[in-house]
Amino acid sequence: MEKILVLDFGGQYNQLIARRVRDQHVYAEIRPFGKMTPESIAKEGYKGIIFTGGPNSVYDPASPHFDPKVLELGIPVLGICYGHQLMAWMAGGDIESAAASSEYGRIEFTAGDSPLFKGVPRKSICWMSHTDYVSRVPEGFSVIASTDQCPCAAMSCDEKRLYGVQFHPEVTHCQFGTQILHNFLFDICGCAGDWKMADFVETSVRELREQLAGKRVLCALSGGVDSSVAAVLIHKAIGDDLVCVFVDHGMMRKNEGDEIERALGRRLGVNIIRVNAKDRFLSKLAGVSEPEKKRRIIGEEFIRVFEEEARKLGRIDVLAQGTIYPDVIESGRGDSAVIKSHHNVGGLPSVMDFEEIVEPLRYLFKDEVRAAGIELGIPHELVWRQPFPGPGLGIRVTGEITEEKLEITREADAIFREEIESSGMRSQVSQYFAALLDARSVGVMGDARTYGRTVVLRAVTTDDFMTADWTRVPYEVLERASSRITNTIKGVTRVLYDVTSKPPATVEWE
Repeated sequence: MEKILVLDFGGQYNQLIARRVRDQHVYAEIRPFGKMTPESIAKEGYKGIIFTGGPNSVYDPASPHFDPKVLELGIPVLGICYGHQLMAWMAGGDIESAAASSEYGRIEFTAGDSPLFKGVPRKSICWMSHTDYVSRVPEGFSVIASTDQCPCAAMSCDEKRLYGVQFHPEVTHCQFGTQILHNFLFDICGCAGDWKMADFVETSVRELREQLAGKRVLCALSGGVDSSVAAVLIHKAIGDDLVCVFVDHGMMRKNEGDEIERALGRRLGVNIIRVNAKDRFLSKLAGVSEPEKKRRIIGEEFIRVFEEEARKLGRIDVLAQGTIYPDVIESGRGDSAVIKSHHNVGGLPSVMDFEEIVEPLRYLFKDEVRAAGIELGIPHELVWRQPFPGPGLGIRVTGEITEEKLEITREADAIFREEIESSGMRSQVSQYFAALLDARSVGVMGDARTYGRTVVLRAVTTDDFMTADWTRVPYEVLERASSRITNTIKGVTRVLYDVTSKPPATVEWE
């Protein structure tokens, strides 16, 4: 299988690079720069390498650097932003600060004659985000693009197939970014573009079979698409050496625990153990309001339950999880910023009984996970199940978690989901749910003053859950949901609709 190495230097756009490569049916692997060497790169047989962006300055001794031998492997390299500067630095060029003339956002650039810019107009819009710039290109390199403020917006050494761009072709704001990446992948690297999800499934099963040979695995099954796909993928590799544990922590959606047990136990063909752990989770969360603390408590308690179940089953070596790439990014990875800790990444305790953690979907986006699920033969209704985070309603109830607040959220969520689905909008909305604010407001019911709770409805549309736009739900749908919630759920005075995209918000409330 042909593949591209995305060598990660800590930037926030890095996941999009891999995504844009995969969009063109070429498989991309993201690897931290500190875990790769020129020798290991050569051994893997990559068709090309992409150096990612990053927040550092290459002339800072503490910044990420790499062995210049990588430029002599004969493998095409594309440097993006920091990666562009790093390539120039490694090859003997000069980098300077452009603090007085930094570029951020949409910038017009002028492209020269280069294989990298085939099909790109002489002038077009790119997306810049930099302070430093390449002030002198290395020997053997040529400047192939510029802007009014940046004399070297791109450079190349065609002989060695080395290219660098100061801008970000992976973001949608870059007018011809897809074409530039296409040129690198197909014209420069010589990729065929024949990667399919079937290839990922086949490769993953083979690697998991080798990695887990002779080991018993416990899969943390939440009932969502991510953990379900992970479970079936691992089961395909090791069969009965896998056992799935579904922990009902008391923060599930309405009737969800029973539905998960029935649907997954029957239809996935794997052994599922259900653990009813509502009391222990809620007692641990009593009095806790801070979101990150709630996530970490939930994450640790999950692990403790899994450890207890593993001991009942005899020694189990490996914990498997349905972690996907947006979880990894938001929880922080390397020098990347922590947005929020996911219970299965940043929320894990530092000491666990398990010797190993396996996350076969770690580098997939949500839509890719669903495609893998279809490839594995998982029933459509399970693959397209509404996304539901491991902490459940625990992160949709703001402030302290109580049974009363959970029940209000559960009922409001069920009503909103029913209204979305009955309106025929289900296929148009990526995720929709209700959350409960830790705030009360004055209302009036039956000529009497009330002082009740506030429900927030949230619906978003997205391809990969890295960015998302709020969904324009018709007013009549929102009106029906609001009317049902305030008329049938005791204690709710007000219903709001969240019209914030991601960024600046996240999809979930906490």
